[in-house]
Amino acid sequence: MSIDNLKSGLPEYAKDLKLNLSSLARSTELSEQQLWGTFLACAAATRNDTVFSEISEEASSHLSDEAVEAALGAASIMAMNNVAYRAKDFLGDDYTQVKMGLRMNIIGKPGVDKVDFELWSLAVSTINGCPDCTMAHDKTVRGEGLTKEQVFEAVKIAATISGVAQAVQIEAAR
Repeated sequence: MSIDNLKSGLPEYAKDLKLNLSSLARSTELSEQQLWGTFLACAAATRNDTVFSEISEEASSHLSDEAVEAALGAASIMAMNNVAYRAKDFLGDDYTQVKMGLRMNIIGKPGVDKVDFELWSLAVSTINGCPDCTMAHDKTVRGEGLTKEQVFEAVKIAATISGVAQAVQIEAAR
C-alpha cells in the first residue's frame, strides 16, 4: 500500500496527478510530520477507501502514533466544523452570533504541535470547501510562523489528493 500503488492505478488522463503526487511526496517545504500528516488528513477527508488505505499505510511509516491520531482527528473535526460554519454562513447575518455549541476539545489538545494540527485542519477545510475555516486556520498557522509557501504546499497536497480520489472514483465506476 503506497502512493506508488495509487500512481500506478491512475489512468493516462490523470498523468498530471501522478506527477504532482510524486513531487509533493518529496517536498521539503514542510517538516516530515507536516507533510505526511497533511497527506493522511486529506486522504481521510476524501472519503475514498482506496485513497485512504494507500496513503495511510505510507503516512503511518513517517508519523508517530500520536500524529496519526491527530491527523485523523483533524479530518474528523473539520468534517463537522466545516458543515456547521458553512451553514452559519448560508443562513446569513441572523446566525452570526449564535453559539456553535459543538465540542471541539481536540483543537485545544491535539496531541501534536498546534501549528501542525492547524495546518492539517486548513488542508481538510479546503477539500470541504469552507472558506471561513480555511481563513481562520491560515491566520493561526501564519501567526505561528509558517510561510505562505508552506501553507500553499498543504493546499497543493489537498488539491492533488482530492483530484486523485476523483480519478479513482471515476475508474471504479467505469
